Amino acid sequence: MPNPKSGTVTMDVAKAVKEVKQGKIDFKVDKSGIVHTSIGKVSFTADQIRDNAKEFIATIIKLKPTTAKGTYIKSIYLSSTMSKGIKIDPKSVDEI
Repeated sequence: MPNPKSGTVTMDVAKAVKEVKQGKIDFKVDKSGIVHTSIGKVSFTADQIRDNAKEFIATIIKLKPTTAKGTYIKSIYLSSTMSKGIKIDPKSVDEI
């Protein structure tokens, strides 16, 4: 749903369209530190989803606060809407 906080309700439509075309990434973080985002659609190829996942994880790592200590990404799960998640080893992300 459109939401002013996420920038999907705006008076500057041209700016919003430009951001989306440049690859704007939207994600939400809940109280438990779990990050929720969309990295693709069912129609995407496995390569497209892999590339999007790698880019998203790289972005999360770039946004890591300098004061954060310990393991920053503890686990990764991928799922489609309303389906069971598939666990991915965070160490394997560098190998993809």
